[in-house]
Amino acid sequence: MGSLHRVSAAGVIGKTVLSAGAVGVGCFAYASLYEVNAYALRRVEVPILPRGARPIRVLQISDLHLTPRNIKRVEWVSRLAGLEPDLVIDTGDNLSHPDAVPVVTAALGRLLDKPGLFVWGSNDYYAPTFKNPLAYLTRPSRMGREHQGELPWRDLGARFEQAGWIDLTHRRLTLEINGTRLGFRGADDAHLGRDQYALVAGPVDSEAEGEVVIGVTHAPYRTVIDAMTYDGCELVIAGHTHGGQVCVPFYGALVTNCDLDPGRVKGLSTNSAGGKTSFLHVSAGLGTSPYAPFRFACRPEATLLTLVPRV
Repeated sequence: MGSLHRVSAAGVIGKTVLSAGAVGVGCFAYASLYEVNAYALRRVEVPILPRGARPIRVLQISDLHLTPRNIKRVEWVSRLAGLEPDLVIDTGDNLSHPDAVPVVTAALGRLLDKPGLFVWGSNDYYAPTFKNPLAYLTRPSRMGREHQGELPWRDLGARFEQAGWIDLTHRRLTLEINGTRLGFRGADDAHLGRDQYALVAGPVDSEAEGEVVIGVTHAPYRTVIDAMTYDGCELVIAGHTHGGQVCVPFYGALVTNCDLDPGRVKGLSTNSAGGKTSFLHVSAGLGTSPYAPFRFACRPEATLLTLVPRV
């Protein structure tokens, strides 16, 4: 009987291992074949406009990570022009391949005819490389150094500017949209250590900058978003996190790839610094590194932020 018991236990263990393996294979197939292309549009209202102001529709595009092979992503993004936004804000990481500049412009399509602002991300400047997935959970969040394999970000910037979009990197500007003066401040990518928010820092001057001031950056590192909040920006917009990319259902993200806490890895939340509070919107983005082409419990997304009057 003891022998039969041992054989039976071994059989149960074997079946359990096989079942776990099958679940793992199924999850990987779902993440790499379905969810990575299951694009979604997030719709959010942000109450920051003066009372009586007309709503302003802002489309945020982030983390396209395009290569010439990303046909489905290009097709989906090109249809976003039908939303007819009042403003497009691109928060970086558009490129993942040296030949991707025309792919990005094809994806954006008629959106380039709209007023637009942009900042750069690390994978605009440098090509992605293969990394140990376990290191993603343990390495310091900032890359801290520049890498080889520069991408044609200057060419992409020239295309954007030819279309009338404005490079917001370390710049302040004011736009009047639907009768409201909006101020904007931009910072370069903190993930590469290129952020120099001090170049545009200082208390918000509503009379000079606009009735509402919005901060824009690629990676939501606390040094940047806290400074923007402390200065009086009412909304800070960022991307970079991929929403955690691989999440646990009913729990959420395990990592953010920066020093932002996982609870705010995507969507609309708030940020407090120095006794002041702003809205923070972090996009989960539309793409992934070509070396990690999967998402789980974290669909790729663009966001339509509708700015509405304060309550």
